[in-house]
Amino acid sequence: MSNEKKRMTTASGAPVGDNQNSITAGKRGPTLIQDVHFLEKMAHFDRERIPERVVHAKGAGAFGYFEVTNDEISKYTKADFLSEKGKRTEMFARFSTVAGELGSADTVRDPRGFALKFYTDEGNYDLVGNNTPIFFVRDAIKFPDFIHTQKRNPRTGLKDKDMVWDFWSLSPESLHQITYLHGDRGIPATYRHMNGYGSHTYKWVNDEGEAFWVKYHFISDQGVKGLDVDVADQLAGEQPDYHREDLYNAIENGDNPSWTLYVQIIPYEDYKTYKWDIFDVTKTVSQKDYPRIEVGKMVLNRNPENHFADVEQSALSPANLVPGIETSPDKMLQGRLFSYSDTQRYRLGVNHQQIPVNRPKVDVNHYQRDGYMAVNGNGGGNPVYEPNSVDGPVEDPATKINPFEVEGVADSVAHDSDDHYTQPGDLYRLMSEDEKLRLVKNFADHMRPVTREDIKLRQIEHFYKADPEWGERVAEELGLSVPESVKAVKN
Repeated sequence: MSNEKKRMTTASGAPVGDNQNSITAGKRGPTLIQDVHFLEKMAHFDRERIPERVVHAKGAGAFGYFEVTNDEISKYTKADFLSEKGKRTEMFARFSTVAGELGSADTVRDPRGFALKFYTDEGNYDLVGNNTPIFFVRDAIKFPDFIHTQKRNPRTGLKDKDMVWDFWSLSPESLHQITYLHGDRGIPATYRHMNGYGSHTYKWVNDEGEAFWVKYHFISDQGVKGLDVDVADQLAGEQPDYHREDLYNAIENGDNPSWTLYVQIIPYEDYKTYKWDIFDVTKTVSQKDYPRIEVGKMVLNRNPENHFADVEQSALSPANLVPGIETSPDKMLQGRLFSYSDTQRYRLGVNHQQIPVNRPKVDVNHYQRDGYMAVNGNGGGNPVYEPNSVDGPVEDPATKINPFEVEGVADSVAHDSDDHYTQPGDLYRLMSEDEKLRLVKNFADHMRPVTREDIKLRQIEHFYKADPEWGERVAEELGLSVPESVKAVKN
C-alpha cells in the first residue's frame, strides 16, 4: 500500500498549491479575486447548511433490514417485500423530535418521528409515522397553524405557551394526542425504547384485487421506557444530543435495536359501519375489535458513515408507495402526500431522489429531466415525451390503484364525529393512580406559564368532558377556581 498522501484538489479536481495562505496583492495587500480556491472554499462553506426541516428538524438515523416472519401476509397485500417468510429488505430509519429546531435538545416533551425507508425490488417504500398512534389534528389544512404554535412568537422570538394552549384549547380534537404526550411515554428514554406507528390507516391490496385497511404498529423489542421529567430536563442542558448518542453507541457496540411489526387488518367494508371513523388520525382502532398480526422484524445494525449525507439529506415521504400498498381518504394523510415531497424539493432540490440515501436500488425510468443537481446522466439521449414510438418506458396497468368509491358534494366538509372525549377519557381511566398523578402534574406544569386564565379554563373544560376527576385534579394543581358552568359540562 502506498504511503503517499492524497493530493488536495479543488471540487473540479485541480491540485491546490497552498491551503494556508490566500493570494494577496503583496504581503499586506487585499485578497485577489483570482484566488479561485479561496473563493470556492468560502462559497461552499457559506452553503454548508441546507434549509432545515420545518418539522422534524433534529434527528438521528441508521441503516438495517426488515425480515418477514409471517408466511401468510401475502393474503392481504401483493407488496413484493412482504411476499414470503424470511425475505429481507434493506432499509433506513430516521427518528426525530417534531417541534424542535436543529440545535434543540433530544429530551424535550414532544412526539418523536418514526420514519422508515424500505429499498424494495419495486422501488422505495416510505412509512413516515410517529411514536404515537394518533396525531393532534385530523385535517392537513390545520397543520401549518398547529406547527406555528409550537415554534416561536413572531414578536418576541421566544417559545410561547399562550400560543400552544390557545390552539389546543380551541381544538378539542387534540385532546387524545396531548394526553399521550403528557403521560409517561411523552419523553422516551431513548429512540430504542419507543414504539412506532403508521398512525394513519392505509390500504393493502392482494394479487386477487381484494382490499383491506391496515394500521401499522412497530413494537420495540427493547421495551418501552420513558424519562423522568427532572432527568430529562437535566439531560437537555448537559447532554442535548442524548438520544442521538445512545442510538449511535448502541449500534457501534453491536447492541442492535429491533422492532417487531404488527398490523391490524380491517375488512374493507367495515369502514362504513365501524364505531369510529378509521380515517380520523386522532382516533385509534381497538385491538379487541381487530387484533394485531405479526408481520416481521426491523433491525438497525449500521451507523451512517456521514451524518449529513445520510441523515440530513434523507428525504422521506408517505407518497413513496409500492404496488400493494395504497393511501386512504384520511385528510391528514392526503395533505402529507403533497407536503412531504414538496418539502424535500425545497430543501434538497427537485432531484433529491438521486442522492445515495434516497436512491432506489431498482432502475428509474421516467420522462422527468433537468433541474438542479441532475447527476444520474439525466436520461441521456432517450426520449423526453410519452407516448412515443421509440421504445421509451410505458405504464404498467397491473399496478394501477384499487378504486375507492366516493360520493357527495364537493365542499369544505368536517369529519362525521365530534366525539373528542371518549377515547382520551378511556386512556385516562386505564392509567394507574401514579400515572394519573404524573399526567396531571405534567399538564399543570406545562400550562402554568400561560398568562390568560380563560385559556387554562377552556382546556380544563375539555378535561372535564373526558373525565370530571381529571378536570378537577388539573384545576386544583393550578390553583384555579372552576366555574360551575364548566363543571356541569357533559361529553
